[in-house]
Amino acid sequence: MNKEYIIADEWSIIEEGFKRENVKSSESLFSIGNGAMGQRANFEEQYSGPTFQGSYIAGVYYPDKTRVGWWKNGYPEYFAKVLNAPNWIGINVFVDEEPLDLNTCTNVKGFRRELNMKEGWYKRNFTATLPNAVKVDVEVVRFLSLEFDEVGAIKYKITPVDRSASIRFVPYLDNSISNEDSNWDDKFWNVTRVSSAGKQAFIEAHTMKTHFEICTFMECHLTSNGTEVPVDIKEEVKELWVGHEYTHTAKQGEAVTFYKYGGYTVSRDHKPDELVNAAKNALNSVTSIGFDKLMEKQISTWAKIWEMSDISIEGDVKAQQGIRFNIFHLNQTYLGTDSRLNIGPKGFTGEKYGGSTYWDTEAYCIPFYMATKDHLVARNLLQYRYNHLEKAIENAKKLGFVNGAALYPMVTMNGEECHNEWEITFEEIHRNGAIAFAIYNYYRFTGDYSYIPEMGLEVLIGISRFWGQRATFSKNKNKFVILGVTGPNEYENNVNNNWYTNYLAKWCMEYTLEQLQKIKDGYKEDYTRIIGRTSLTPSETDKWEEISQNLYFPFSDELDIYLQQDGFLDKELITVEDLDISQRPINQKWSWDRILRSPYIKQADTLQGFYLFEDHFSIEELERHFDFYEPFTVHESSLSPCVHSIQAAKLGRMEQAYQFYLRTSRLDLDDYNKEVEEGLHITSMAGTWMSIVEGFGGMRMKDDKLSFAPKIPKQWKSYSFKVNFRNRIIKVKITEHQTSFEHDGTAEMTIRVNGKRVVLKPSKETIEQNT
Repeated sequence: MNKEYIIADEWSIIEEGFKRENVKSSESLFSIGNGAMGQRANFEEQYSGPTFQGSYIAGVYYPDKTRVGWWKNGYPEYFAKVLNAPNWIGINVFVDEEPLDLNTCTNVKGFRRELNMKEGWYKRNFTATLPNAVKVDVEVVRFLSLEFDEVGAIKYKITPVDRSASIRFVPYLDNSISNEDSNWDDKFWNVTRVSSAGKQAFIEAHTMKTHFEICTFMECHLTSNGTEVPVDIKEEVKELWVGHEYTHTAKQGEAVTFYKYGGYTVSRDHKPDELVNAAKNALNSVTSIGFDKLMEKQISTWAKIWEMSDISIEGDVKAQQGIRFNIFHLNQTYLGTDSRLNIGPKGFTGEKYGGSTYWDTEAYCIPFYMATKDHLVARNLLQYRYNHLEKAIENAKKLGFVNGAALYPMVTMNGEECHNEWEITFEEIHRNGAIAFAIYNYYRFTGDYSYIPEMGLEVLIGISRFWGQRATFSKNKNKFVILGVTGPNEYENNVNNNWYTNYLAKWCMEYTLEQLQKIKDGYKEDYTRIIGRTSLTPSETDKWEEISQNLYFPFSDELDIYLQQDGFLDKELITVEDLDISQRPINQKWSWDRILRSPYIKQADTLQGFYLFEDHFSIEELERHFDFYEPFTVHESSLSPCVHSIQAAKLGRMEQAYQFYLRTSRLDLDDYNKEVEEGLHITSMAGTWMSIVEGFGGMRMKDDKLSFAPKIPKQWKSYSFKVNFRNRIIKVKITEHQTSFEHDGTAEMTIRVNGKRVVLKPSKETIEQNT
């Protein structure tokens, strides 16, 4: 049974009533971020119940030594950990010297928390009776500034309800933090200096091994009735901790408000010896504005983000809440301004999986960022991979590949592979293909070809060299084969001829050959430079052509379908529908041995290929493959429901598409996989956007033009979205009977709607009837 306690609301995530069993899940769901840093929704005041404390800084990591039982040649030496950063949000609160702790309060009423996605803030309210019988009203508002992305702000208001009380605030910075997922309980941080000056305090520290220099900082102000209260601040400085003490006796009904500003300055952006001064400058910038004005800027900045990225759904509040939750977290996690950063699978909400970059970025996230932001944002994501090309070549070399073959990592922080499960590290090589496809997809959508001669062709050559060496010739089949792989379906390891992997390899080599010819013909200087850098020879390209034309694909003549891999039909083919519900999820109930012998598919595998390369197959072929594989898919990967939603919509199975959409959009909100307390599934959230725009909206690229095949679930009255297509903003609104289009360009543009050519005139609505 799903854990459904979030109240449906179009623009907010809301929880009402204090339940200890929901605390860790809510810490994930109400997480906030601003692209540069983020944190779980931990209470500012102390909490003695079960909690997962988590604050994170973009791009800061630790190379935790790999922990395996049997070391194999080629293993990465470390598993990159997204580091739990020093805690700056803490404010211990004492009422008549009794600590405010919701776990020990004798009565908690009116508990409500809200994550306002429209305006970018998080708020808690409650009335609590402490063990000393004092009752207080509490309201806390917190946000991380988008404009001043090194700083967050907290407004903590407390009111004695039935009598006067002494209120003591102890704001602090704490560097005695650790990761929940540490392999060896290593010390990740080394504190070099703890200092305090007036209302400000600082902890200077660096990460062990990687030596990221960090300054964690805070400044606080105490007010009553809108006026700052003069207090004699007491300070306490420890080896890893610094706190200040503010005390005020509040009358019955008197609201005491405590403001705390804090955050991080990082050596990625400042010289190490200037971090404290940078922190002071950041604090001066925001305190001179004040909390309320800073909040106004926050609301204004989020309004601009939503103006472009919002998807509006009329008539289905849970569906609306789901898509906005996904879009909100994607924007919190990555804003696209720094090509050194990427999109981690948990974002700023948890530590699981490690690393900051998976193939999820190229396969799922780039379409969202291409269509909702300036194309340079997606280009930065592609540049990130180009910047790591030499590391990808090193990764392949460690596995025995030569001559500039590149294997991009499954998990990485700096381009090195840092995943320590052999069946993924060595075998889930389809990630190479996702990166090549993203290069193709970027040019197809944006029309910006410059990336390929400048950077992309070198990436494609490295990837094709890998495929050329990874394929082997089978005399038995008289075909080239690719052996010992893991496809997207990680419930199958070390298989031969995974169809999706083989198809990607074939396409990659063919696409690289096409681009080589195109650049040779039209970009001669770039061609000469690239050939000189890569030492590419005709014998290599001839080999790629030979392999791509003679690659083996497992196929069942009886079923007229491609097989997921060799031997798939040897399994006991019991569908998910016939699997006892008590056995789900199988990844938590079954041994790995049993999973590997089963027919169950963790996520779209063969159907993933049909999604990427749908123009290569007929609708009848898609239908046959969907009808065969979907019944065996348990969707225990967050990346699975969105692909199935898109495919079901293309097949006209709208009820099924809608149910898959709900699952992908509310995967975390309703905790489908019973793991939300570990953090959110950020990268799959982009798939939710795809399931509406590409699934229901039917948006595709056809003959270098945008094409739409609009459909609408029966549960919706209408839905609308915008896409930035080659610097022209197109707004699409779909109802049961018609679809309207508007664009903000200065010239006419042609699109296709249900195969029909439609001309859009600038700033004029064009209406087409749905078929």
